Amino acid sequence: MAVTNSDSHPTNIPDKPSLEGIESALAQIWQDEGTYAFDRTAPRERVYSIDTPPPTVSGSLHMGHVFSYTHTDTIARYQRMTGKAVFYPMGWDDNGLPTERRVQNYFGVRCDPHVAYQPDFQPPFRGDPPKDHQPVSISRPNFIKLCEELTHEDEKVFEDLFRRLGLSVDWDYLYTTIEDRSRRVSQRAFLGNLERGEAYTQEAPTLWDVDFKTAVAQAELEDRERPGAYHQVSFARSDGSGDVVIDTTRPVLLAACVALVAHPDDPRYQPLFGTTVRTPLYGVEVPVLAHPLAQIDKGTGIAMICTFGDLTDVIWWRELNLPTRAIIGRDGRIINTPPLGLDSAEGIAAYEQIAGLFINQAQTKVVEALRESGAMLGEPRAIMHPVKFFEKGDRPLEIVTSRQWYIRNGGRDADLRHAFVDRGNHLAWHPDHMRHRYSNWVEGLNGDWLISRQRYFGVPVPVWYRLDENGEAIHDSPITPSHDALPIDPSTDVPPGYSADQRHQPHGFIGDPDVMDTWATSSLSPQIAGKWEDDADLFARIFPMDLRPQAHDIIRTWLFSTVVRSHFEHDSLPWKNAALSGWILDPDRKKMSKSKGNVVTPLDLFEKFGSDAVRYWAASARPGIDTAFSEDQMKVGKKLATKLLNATKFVLSFPEPAVDARPTTAIDLAMLARVAQTINEATTAFEQYDYARALERTESMFWWFCDDYVELVKGRAYDSQGPEAAGSALSALRLALSALQRLLAPFMPFTTDTVWRWWQNGSVHTAAWPAVSELGAIGDS
Repeated sequence: MAVTNSDSHPTNIPDKPSLEGIESALAQIWQDEGTYAFDRTAPRERVYSIDTPPPTVSGSLHMGHVFSYTHTDTIARYQRMTGKAVFYPMGWDDNGLPTERRVQNYFGVRCDPHVAYQPDFQPPFRGDPPKDHQPVSISRPNFIKLCEELTHEDEKVFEDLFRRLGLSVDWDYLYTTIEDRSRRVSQRAFLGNLERGEAYTQEAPTLWDVDFKTAVAQAELEDRERPGAYHQVSFARSDGSGDVVIDTTRPVLLAACVALVAHPDDPRYQPLFGTTVRTPLYGVEVPVLAHPLAQIDKGTGIAMICTFGDLTDVIWWRELNLPTRAIIGRDGRIINTPPLGLDSAEGIAAYEQIAGLFINQAQTKVVEALRESGAMLGEPRAIMHPVKFFEKGDRPLEIVTSRQWYIRNGGRDADLRHAFVDRGNHLAWHPDHMRHRYSNWVEGLNGDWLISRQRYFGVPVPVWYRLDENGEAIHDSPITPSHDALPIDPSTDVPPGYSADQRHQPHGFIGDPDVMDTWATSSLSPQIAGKWEDDADLFARIFPMDLRPQAHDIIRTWLFSTVVRSHFEHDSLPWKNAALSGWILDPDRKKMSKSKGNVVTPLDLFEKFGSDAVRYWAASARPGIDTAFSEDQMKVGKKLATKLLNATKFVLSFPEPAVDARPTTAIDLAMLARVAQTINEATTAFEQYDYARALERTESMFWWFCDDYVELVKGRAYDSQGPEAAGSALSALRLALSALQRLLAPFMPFTTDTVWRWWQNGSVHTAAWPAVSELGAIGDS
């Protein structure tokens, strides 16, 4: 039979308190009561707004999401209890390469814009592909429809999991990065960048992923150690006076060679500057030049400049005003047509041996030909060296010439770069050392932000181009839509002043075929969540936002790009604080990620330990620090949650103290003084965004309260020393219990709200954060 009390607060304590079923029950109660609803009438000074990271919708959530989103939620819950109107939205990042890859694999299709639309198309399968299945080519509209279908299914799963985790999100402010409002915001901001000269298009060397067949930005690169080999190759001097020997890891690019380069102070090669040599196999005459980026102590000290082998080649090509001899196509094969300047019969015959081959196949052919010709000295020397990859790609990046859109980010403008560094210096970083990652990244930029992608499921670049009398696009003066027309898709919509039948016709128009990188849209998450383009009142109440929570590995992408967009659009920082979470590491201290195949499914852990125990593990990690996955820590969390149930039942099993009862006994006052100290320590920790410290101090106090204090005073609470002593113990027990339940509420929302409702009105999550003043004069004891 449940214990009941008819005094000032309802008390309804189950005979056998249990954690079973509390999550689903409370989730529904919170929804019905609007516990986490944002009060949009609150003035800006009372609002605490959070720029929640929209997770990529490309499969399932993993423990990394549980880890970092728990950190944010503890901060949101603390701020709400301090009286703030918390704007805590959620978004789904549901466009871009990860989504496309998942759709391709799940449905067994690939997008081909040249294929006609099929109104009744059905994919060949759903889920795991049959053996030896070859992807079916489908139209872009069919592909986008499948993307929308699958992301919608994934988003429901994501929402269910986040609700199970207990995130105190206001789901009325849910957005997706591909919905009309997001596309409108993204296109409006781009057009503003274009009008102000902050966005531009140019044809230039571009980092290119040959599998995804799209350009890649500097921020999306990662170095991976790969085996390679140095090949010593001799170039014959044009005057017949000898050979010049270079070291190269990519002899396949000999046909793309436009010069040799050495350091201007290298005495070995100073006599050669201004002379020419001939490329082995192809016989093309190229100059020997000087440039300070050449490394005297690397290899033989002289290198070949190819168009293009790496980013240094691009710098040399640009600064030395060299021609272009492109040989690598966008599909990762050697182009069939020999490059400019390769015109001898012998050279053309040698080139035909590699034309059409994939790069690795061509490399093998070139090495064999060099060995046979005698131009390769000795055998290749095996090495391990860093190779640049797209962070989501499987093959090394190449550099091809293509027309792309860019937003200025200081990579080519020192004044703008310094402005962005200064923005970072005015942001409060938690932990503080993360600001150095930001400034180091910005100061090391060597190019502007490439935002266009040659993909399909994304926000279209909102411009068209006029065609001249030959049907060639005039890129210097794009046609732009009015803001009222947004969002638009230039592949189907018609620009002002034209008709649909003028598409692709001389003197007609063509739509820009590209979409914007997903970061170009998610960099506007404050504007999207705050409804910048259609709700000025809301946006004024939440912007600049108070907090950007995120993982430390995307400082260079999401954080920096959001600073760039806010700087241009609002001349301000987008938020006041940045709170950085670390990675989850597996037992081998490697980052947990879906690509590594070492992730753990959150739902299994929720079933095994309960959501609060999993949250406890996450909140125990220091801000910004990589943390090992630990079920042992979850066991501790479950023990804490169970103890809270039992300790609350025990304390509430005593009669309520008299209305005028006060703590008067020395031990009671000493205990409450420790509670007061804990309140101060936890409050200070939360104000410094150190949720782990707040949990540590609260947990330590709670266990001391249960294991020591309660045992010491329970006899007196049973009236063993008279009513005055009992009243002191009973009032102290309840004062401490009330404070401790609220101190634990940000970390264990389900358990704390369960026990709070046993004896208090409403939810603990709408109760006030405990104050020392509640404890009376003892708070200063």
